[in-house]
Amino acid sequence: MTILISKPDKNKTRQRRHLRVRNKISGTAECPRLNVYRSNKNIYAQVIDDVEGVTLASASTLDKEVSGSSKTEQANAVGSLVAKRAADKKIKNVVFDRGGYLYHGRVKALAEGARENGLEF
Repeated sequence: MTILISKPDKNKTRQRRHLRVRNKISGTAECPRLNVYRSNKNIYAQVIDDVEGVTLASASTLDKEVSGSSKTEQANAVGSLVAKRAADKKIKNVVFDRGGYLYHGRVKALAEGARENGLEF
């Protein structure tokens, strides 16, 4: 008799963590939400006003301005780019939404890049 061991679905557990976080935080016009989505190849960041349901600024590794040799360097560049685009719209304070990901690696690099360029959270 063989017993199969099933591994938990990582994306499903991440989505559950994300929902748990989203029940606690929300973005407003005064203090929008900085959302992070991380795929295997790219990383995306959006500044969102949840009251109106609009994206105020966004950046990703698919933008031409983003360059870097490693994914972590690219994430840092995305963070600085989204901070500059938010600053153009006079957004300074945001709520950081890590999207259920651990605050480590690329997510941390994006957050540090955004902080270095004027976003406060």
